[in-house]
Amino acid sequence: MVLLLTGAMTAASALCAQQKAMPLIGWLNSNSPGPSAPFVSAFREGLSEAGYVVGQNVAIEYGWAEGRHDRLPALAADLVGRKVDVIVAGGGVAVLAAKNVTSTIPIVFFGGGDPVAMGLVTSFARPGGNLTGVASMAAELMVKRLELLSELIPPRPG
Repeated sequence: MVLLLTGAMTAASALCAQQKAMPLIGWLNSNSPGPSAPFVSAFREGLSEAGYVVGQNVAIEYGWAEGRHDRLPALAADLVGRKVDVIVAGGGVAVLAAKNVTSTIPIVFFGGGDPVAMGLVTSFARPGGNLTGVASMAAELMVKRLELLSELIPPRPG
């Protein structure tokens, strides 16, 4: 949830740069609304903490792929066509779909995986382009965590 709040703050900062009366956020996700409800709720809470209340001074258009990744390119293109001010994308496939349809609209991503290895950003130090976000990289870091753990815990005799 902290990651989504960070993403919400980043999205709110991007919205501050806009001069429209009602900024429009595009939410792109490969899942369905039900399982994603906690993430949407945390995102909206983060926006609220930054002074943005959905329906009052910010709007959100949702693009749900319902588990069908083949729908993501069209959903991303639809959000761009709606002239959203920022796209919030969850999951690597959704982020790639958004990246493929715009190089000018800011994209805030959240999810797992290495964003450099996925081609989302050029490097961690200088991501470049119009993408920013957070990634847990849990699977990628598991080997290193186990290596560190084995160095800290001596082997059992026997």
